[in-house]
This record gives sequence, C-alpha cells and structure tokens, in this order.
Amino acid sequence: MEKIERNVPNGKVEGSCEAAFMGVADEFERNFRERDEVGASVCIRHEGRTVVDLWGGIARPADGTPWQRDTVSIVFSCTKGAVALCAHVLASRGKLDVDAPVASYWPEFARKGKEYATVRMMLDHSVGVPAFKTPLRPGGCTDWDYMVEMLADEEPFWFPGTRNGYHMINFGWTVGELVRRVSGQSLGSFFRDEIAGPLGIEFWIGTPEEVEPRVAPMMMHAPKPGDPIGEFMMKIMTDPRSTQALSLLNTGGFDPNSRACHAAEIGGGGGISNARGLAGMYAPLACGGELGGVRLVDRAQLARMGEVSVATNEDATLLIPTRFSLGFMKSMDNRRRPRGDRDSAILSSAAFGHVGAGGSIGFADPELGMSFGYSMNRMGPGIMLNERGQSLVDAAYRAVGFSSNQSGVWTRS
Repeated sequence: MEKIERNVPNGKVEGSCEAAFMGVADEFERNFRERDEVGASVCIRHEGRTVVDLWGGIARPADGTPWQRDTVSIVFSCTKGAVALCAHVLASRGKLDVDAPVASYWPEFARKGKEYATVRMMLDHSVGVPAFKTPLRPGGCTDWDYMVEMLADEEPFWFPGTRNGYHMINFGWTVGELVRRVSGQSLGSFFRDEIAGPLGIEFWIGTPEEVEPRVAPMMMHAPKPGDPIGEFMMKIMTDPRSTQALSLLNTGGFDPNSRACHAAEIGGGGGISNARGLAGMYAPLACGGELGGVRLVDRAQLARMGEVSVATNEDATLLIPTRFSLGFMKSMDNRRRPRGDRDSAILSSAAFGHVGAGGSIGFADPELGMSFGYSMNRMGPGIMLNERGQSLVDAAYRAVGFSSNQSGVWTRS
C-alpha cells in the first residue's frame, strides 16, 4: 500500500491506501477541507486484506491532541451490529433459535402483552418496546439488571410483530439479555471472548479504564439557522411523551462522554472502537463467515444475516422508510423524500451493517468480499449517514467497479 500523509486545515491525514482505492483517500481529505470533519478514521478490507487504513485531524479540540492511529471513539449504534453478531454466533452454534419465543430464554419478558414475542422480533425491531414509558432513574443505564427488569415490566407500544420501530437504546437490552442468558456471560464479555479477541480488533462493549485516555470525546451536532427539521426531531421538540422523545431522552442518563457509560455494557449505543475495529469485525462476514482461521458463523447463518426481515414506509420511531435484516441495516434510500426527512445509507443490495448516530458506519458486503468502517468525533446532521460517511462509501464502491446508486443501491454498469 502507498503511504499517505496530507496536510489538512486541522492537522494531517495519515495512513496507507492501495492505488485502486485512492478515491477514498481523496474524499477523506475533502471531508476535512470542505465538510467540517474534526477527527476521523476510515478503513476498508477487501478479500481479507487491508486496502485503506487512514486517520487524521484532531481527537481533542480542547487541547489540540491529534487523532492518532490508535485513537478510538464512541460509535453509537454501530454497537448494535456487534450485539446482533453475538446473537448470530450463538444461533450458528445451535444455541439460539431466532424463531423461538423469547419466553424460551427470558420468561420474565413474556408478560404485559409481550407473551408472543420472538427472538426474530427483537432482532428486527418489531418486538414493540422501542423506548421506556416509565421514567428511568438517573444513572440507570449503567445498571444492567435494573434496565432489563424495567424492560421486562414494560407494556409494548404495539402488539409484537405487527409493525417495526427502531429500538434506539433498547436493542442493547433486548438482544443483549438474550445473549447473556444463552451464553452465561455478560454481553461485553461474550463479545470480547468470542469475537473481538479472536479477531484481534479494538472494539469494546464495556471499555477498560486503561483505554479511556485514547477515547476522543464526541462533539454534538449544532444545527445552523435555516437547517431543515425532519418529523423525528419535530416530535422530540413538541411531544415529550412520543416514542421519539422517550427513545432519545428517557435513557437512564446515557452520556456518550461519560466514563461510567463507556465502562458499562450499553449495547444500544455505547461501544468504543475506530474504523479499523469496525472493518475488522465485519471482515469475516464479507468472506463467508470465516477469516484467518476464525469462524464466526456458518454460511447458512451468514445468508440469513443479509436477508431483509422487515421493511416499512414509516418506521414507528424514525418516521422514515427503513429496511432491516436480523439486527442489521440494509441499504436505505430516502433522498427523494421531503426536505428534512432524507436520511439515507446507500450500500449495495448484498451489504448489511449499521450506522451510528452522527454518521459512523460499519458494514460487510459478502458479494464483494469487502468490509468497511468509518468513525469520527463530530456528529453530523440526521439519523443515518451524512455527506462525510456516504462520500467514503460511494468512493469504495466506485473503486471496485460499481457505477451508480440511483436505484437506491450501488450497482455495476
């Protein structure tokens, strides 16, 4: 690979990149020059080898600390992909049946209208508990037992399986508790021992204290005057009892820059990693379920991971069209919707993965043998990808011979 070192307004872009993927390096540089990137990393693996590994900018604007090769940050809902993968690993081993009733594993959950909930419904966001109606105590999100007990006691927003709505923070408690009960390990421990450790990646659900000095603080998005406001944000601003407001604000005190939240195993959005970790996690899934002697899932389970399980014209939480497989996002193209509701994440039809709040993303494309990761420390607008992340995804697909995403997915000529 060619060594990269380019000056940008707030530091340098460094790393390495194969010639065929140089368009990704160019877009990464443009993010700093034209799209207000502060600190970020991007990594791509193709057929098992690393073809892009770049980082740059500033990790800590308060003191000017540069984003270095080993800088990590919170990747928000990219963590859901890690949680879903834990469940699929157990399913591939015959320990978890995705079509079984949740009651088979978690009997306390199967009450108050949730008696017929299935594992599949938890994975594809149709189980009906996208938020807590009951006010949570401050700091509750760092207490696993408290959160799952409260969740089991909730009445669903809809009869499980009849519609889908993004489970913004609760996905980590629903699927995560299944992982804990089936494996006998905490969610973070299982992920460490069965996935991150064997793959040699830096990705934590429950980050050790010694890693904390490397964590880049997250900067919230600051809307500009005149920016469009979508229905999701409008609901948060105008209706405190809405699913949207409860999902974002009634979380038990989740704080993306809190050491306590980094240490806790918050599977809905508390994982810490970087682009290398995200691409590394998805790399075996891009290569038939196995890479470097580490098999995560068999080919049958891998096929199931990429199949659309639910699709809707209006997600009950996000209020936009969404498409999910079992625990992963599929390509979503909302570019032609009204101004303010155009949140999209455009991949190929075979790809599956997950975006994180503010614009991070990790995904696998099994047809191409390609995995991708992007992380940053300044959140962008919207609830899917923004221009920074999508431009990198687009450049990656162009590098492997794809020519258009006008159909809503990336395709060849």
